[in-house]
Amino acid sequence: MLLALIAVIVLAATGVWNPFPAVWDWVDRSEPISEPDVVWQQRIGGTPKSVTFAGDAVVVEQRTRVEARALATGDQLWERKADWAAVAGADRNSVVVVGKLLVKGYEVLDPTTGVTRRRDDDAVAVWTYRNMLFDARCTEPTDCTLSAWDARGTAPLWTAFLPGVGSGLFADNPGLRGTRRLTAPRIEDGVAGPEAVPPLLGFPVDGRVHVVDTATGAVLQNVEPGREERLSVVGGRLLRISARSQDGSCYFAISGRDPATGQEVWQRSGINLRTADNAGCPQREDPQGARNVLIGVAPDAREAVLDGYDGRLLWVGDQGQKLIAVDDRYALVRAGDQRSVAARGLGTDRVLWTRPAGGKAGAALTPYAAVIADEKPSRLVALDPRNGRELAVLRTSANALAVGPTGMIIGEGREIGYVRFGGAAVTPAPPGSGGVPGPGGTNPPPGDDSTCGPKRELCPDPAGGKDG
Repeated sequence: MLLALIAVIVLAATGVWNPFPAVWDWVDRSEPISEPDVVWQQRIGGTPKSVTFAGDAVVVEQRTRVEARALATGDQLWERKADWAAVAGADRNSVVVVGKLLVKGYEVLDPTTGVTRRRDDDAVAVWTYRNMLFDARCTEPTDCTLSAWDARGTAPLWTAFLPGVGSGLFADNPGLRGTRRLTAPRIEDGVAGPEAVPPLLGFPVDGRVHVVDTATGAVLQNVEPGREERLSVVGGRLLRISARSQDGSCYFAISGRDPATGQEVWQRSGINLRTADNAGCPQREDPQGARNVLIGVAPDAREAVLDGYDGRLLWVGDQGQKLIAVDDRYALVRAGDQRSVAARGLGTDRVLWTRPAGGKAGAALTPYAAVIADEKPSRLVALDPRNGRELAVLRTSANALAVGPTGMIIGEGREIGYVRFGGAAVTPAPPGSGGVPGPGGTNPPPGDDSTCGPKRELCPDPAGGKDG
């Protein structure tokens, strides 16, 4: 054995044959993180903060660095030091925006090569969307400008004045006045990737909310909330949410205002949007919801989904039912007996599909798949949200990190892997194909663009211009 070891060392030293790398790879080989196995599995340098699809690349944000990996193989394409990173754009028009904490400026990188496409040295905050990118820069604490960019653009689309951006608005995607997404164990908050830019953005500045039209940059409103109010910008409306304390309870009222005129368009009372957290009724949280819809609780404890644009009730649950995921098109609801999850089309009475699930199952809706994370046994399931067709069924304790048009990224610790969806690639359902109905209360026929949103933000520009 000693002679054999000496022979192997001599062969390795002379470059004739070196078995040691293969032996080390075998010793260091990771156990598969799911069954069936993933297309590829890679160990990264640290636990990922976020993972996002960007065309043919997968962008992995870590604590002090960001890297991109090839979607097909998982091989590393590039790596950069960065304190924060975010993806703007969609598919092959995606870019990666990176920067350092407490340092002004950012860089826009190509997701495949890591090459810097654009550099900014003055911005203090950046917001990233599927079809736009916004940044804010301040010459003085009360003298700031907001600029809008195409994801791969080299000149701003428009620039607007803001009297300060407030404390806490720095780095990537600082909080604006909108909605809070429902969360679920083992499903990352950013699993769906960047969203399409909404028609209006609400910037909190010195206790007031500045409402900005994302199509033109016009500042439509500059509103200070009342003592019992919280302001939120949802579905092209400015919502004034009041919570009044009386008899040991909170009494709620919601007023939807036209942002251009300030006139009330709709009003509802008695719906608790979960903005207040105790009997004193201070509203410290944005309402729960997603894009143009809000989630509330009726006085009889039944959950409901409201259209932020006109205040219509799009879905009201039965006693015991629990809403676990929602977007503009669908709601995923856990049954009262906690044995199944059903998908409902918003604005209709139809149950699109039902499947067994445990009482602790969580879920998320993305443009490409509905993801359900179940326990005992531990599974991740990706489904076509329109009909419940199984796209991937995994026996795994890993988390769902990102969902794209062809598959999803799962991860556990430092291990990440790519799961390809079975069958044809999933295409996002177009607006109006089973989601929020049009003004008449019924789903519009194909080709009707009445559900494009108040600023047509959900429909592409036929002229090829900016979405929205």
